[in-house]
Amino acid sequence: MRRFWRVFTVTLIFVFVWAPIIPQIIWSFAFRWFFPALLPTEWSLRPWSYVFSASSKVGEGLFNSLVIALLVSALSILVGLPAARALAFNQFRFKSLIEWLLMVPIIVPGIVSVMGIHIIFILLGLTDTIIGVALVHLIPSVPYLILVMTSVFANYGTDLEDTARTLGASPARVWWFVTLPAILPGLLVATMFTFLISWGQYITTVLIGGGTIITLPMVLFPFISGGNQANASAISLVFVAPAVLLLVLTSRQLGRESAVMGGFGRL
Repeated sequence: MRRFWRVFTVTLIFVFVWAPIIPQIIWSFAFRWFFPALLPTEWSLRPWSYVFSASSKVGEGLFNSLVIALLVSALSILVGLPAARALAFNQFRFKSLIEWLLMVPIIVPGIVSVMGIHIIFILLGLTDTIIGVALVHLIPSVPYLILVMTSVFANYGTDLEDTARTLGASPARVWWFVTLPAILPGLLVATMFTFLISWGQYITTVLIGGGTIITLPMVLFPFISGGNQANASAISLVFVAPAVLLLVLTSRQLGRESAVMGGFGRL
C-alpha cells in the first residue's frame, strides 16, 4: 500500500508539474509546429539565440528578479518572524482582528493595494527603484510567511530556550543554537513561498518600477500576448528554472533535516 501511494504521488507530481513543461521545451526549439503534428516540422535554435542576446534583456530581468526576490525573502523574515511568534505565543485583545488584517493582502487583489501606496512611494522617492519594488512585493509575501510560521510556532515549545537561558546563554546564542534549528524546516518552506510570490509579480512591479526596473515577468509577458510561442517558451523555461531549483534544494534540505531528527529520535 505504501508503495502504491508513493507511485501515485510521483505520478501526480509528474502530471501537474513536469508534463506542462515538456511542450514548452519542444516549443523552444521549434521553428514551425502546427496542429495536428505531434512534433515540429522544422527545428531551430533561434529562440535560444534571442534569449542569450543583449537585446532580449533576459539577463537583466533574471538578475533583477533574483535580487528583488532574495531581498523580499530577507525582509519578510525580519518583519514576519517576530509577528508570527507574537501571534502564536500571546493572547491579547483584538488578536483575531489583527490576524484577519494581516491576511487581507492575500484576499485583496494586489493592484488595489499598490494603487493606494503608489503616491506615497512617489513622495518618498521609492518608485523606479529596486528597493521600492521589493517593498511593494512584501504586501503579498509577508502574510504567507506569517501564516506558515504561526503554525510552526503553535507547535513549538520554549522549554529548551528556557533551559538555555538558565544555563547562561545569551539571547543571540539561544536563537542561533536552539530556536533556529527547531523552526528551520518551517522557515525554509515559508521563505520559499515568499521567494516564489515575489518571483512571479508583474502588475506591482510595473506600477512601482515604472518600466525602469525590468524583471523576467516583464520580459516574458509581451511574447505571451504577442503570440511568439517559440520565444515565449524559451523565456518561460528561464523563468521557471530558478523556481524549480529552489523547490528541489528546499526538498533536499527538508529531507536532510528529517533524517537528522529521525536519527536523534532513535538514540
